[in-house]
Amino acid sequence: MDVTLLGTGAADGWPNPWCPCASCADNRRLGLVRANTSALVDDRLLLDAGADMNRAAAHAGRDLTQVTTVCITHAHDDHCHPSFLLHRAWLDSPPPPLRVIGPAPVIASCREWLEPGDESVTFVQVTAGDVVEVDGYRITALPATHEAFGEAVLYAISDGSSSLLYATDTGPWAPGVREGLAGWQLDLVMLEETFGEVPSKSPHHHDLATFGAALADLRAWGNVHPTTRCVAIHLGHHNPPLARLQGLLAAIDAEVYPDGTALHVGSRKTV
Repeated sequence: MDVTLLGTGAADGWPNPWCPCASCADNRRLGLVRANTSALVDDRLLLDAGADMNRAAAHAGRDLTQVTTVCITHAHDDHCHPSFLLHRAWLDSPPPPLRVIGPAPVIASCREWLEPGDESVTFVQVTAGDVVEVDGYRITALPATHEAFGEAVLYAISDGSSSLLYATDTGPWAPGVREGLAGWQLDLVMLEETFGEVPSKSPHHHDLATFGAALADLRAWGNVHPTTRCVAIHLGHHNPPLARLQGLLAAIDAEVYPDGTALHVGSRKTV
């Protein structure tokens, strides 16, 4: 699988435009802008569709014309901004079929954005533990330690030869994650790391300490092996400046990349 990190930022992005802190100043100096977290798999599977998604795809040099399935983790607008359904309805020709997968609050929110008579979108409501097979992918919904007007989920995804875990937003693993990942050998873990060196302001998000503990769990459970890429996403300005963040993550065999980075799942190669 080829994965493009369309966005790697938290809800307010990074830098936060209202903030003069050292981390935001460092990102501005570097010209490093992180949009709301979202990822594109093989150009046809979109993971989350937040408010920044259209611009993030454009900045990454990607279009979404081949996307057939959108998996949305939860109903907060940095992950689910259903206006994308309206935007694709503005094409010069009828939009191609699209499948939207998500928990109940996501599906309810998205339905309201369909134009009357638009039958191009199919909704698949999931709850933690559900497995959906679409477009050659096996997608397993896992419980998240997060609340978003109701249920939030994580996604484990396999194409039969490689697999990934998309885990945002969540705090320490919810009951059922270990069981849901039994037997999974992950090639890529995208795990939220919102608060950096600041102790998490919420049990629903990670700081660096709990991020490291969550990766240690995956290693202890046998899901993460020596060649698994572990990438920090959903990064906020409570993280330290980039050079320090890179060092802290490298110490626990994790990585951080700018928006627009393309990763080939199953190797240490950046494409």
